[in-house]
Amino acid sequence: MYMTQEQCTHRNNVQSSEKPHVYKVGIYGWRKRCLYFFVLLLMILILVNLALTIWILKVMNFTIDGMGNLRITEKGLKLEGDSEFLQPLYAKEIQSRPGSPLLLQSSKNVSINILNGKNQLVTQLIAGSSGVHARGKMLEVKSSTGKLLFSADDQEVVVGAERLRVTGRLLDQTLHCTQKSTRIQILAEAGDIQATCRSDLRLESKDGEINLDARRIRLLRLPEGKASPSGTTSRQTVYEVCVCPNGKLFLSQAGKGSTCQISNNVCL
Repeated sequence: MYMTQEQCTHRNNVQSSEKPHVYKVGIYGWRKRCLYFFVLLLMILILVNLALTIWILKVMNFTIDGMGNLRITEKGLKLEGDSEFLQPLYAKEIQSRPGSPLLLQSSKNVSINILNGKNQLVTQLIAGSSGVHARGKMLEVKSSTGKLLFSADDQEVVVGAERLRVTGRLLDQTLHCTQKSTRIQILAEAGDIQATCRSDLRLESKDGEINLDARRIRLLRLPEGKASPSGTTSRQTVYEVCVCPNGKLFLSQAGKGSTCQISNNVCL
């Protein structure tokens, strides 16, 4: 295809007479306003989040050492103030601050369980509304100097105090000490055993006997029977111990024979 010289000249004149087109690049109008609005909204959200973060850090007391009353130390965790545990707490050692008590509080009970290597319960202490229950192989109570005051196990109960005192008024109650299978032994290796009561003290053995084994046996404050006019009236310092049919003991002036029958007015 061939073009004449006149055609080429005419085409060049037409192209040179047209003005160049300018294309605008950018966001104009309502799109620009929406973009500025979203940028401003984003900045407001960033400021609100930053303020909330600073407020949470201030309220929870976040520091490089811990959070709130919880501090991270070289020896472990240090917790100050009142704390509530909703799940089981596992710790090797729990201590209070020097000079401050350690308080354990629960709405139901406080249980302390000791497990062996096989994860079996060997010792348990439960403090609840119904009382304190302890379970274990042995129970020991010692003084501040390490002296044994009380111990109990399956074999025996030992009271190591120098004096055992039971206080209270037992007017309408009966104190029972029962041992079915073995014997009961009361031993004072260095001292006396004294039993004092306000009313009657009764020793009873249903199938056995009661033995009083000592070098000297003293029965104090026994009533003294009065001899009848036909009996002897001489003053003596030797008496014989008489027994009434009801088991009551009394003293009677000794004679050549038994004078219990003469002075049996005590038995009446």
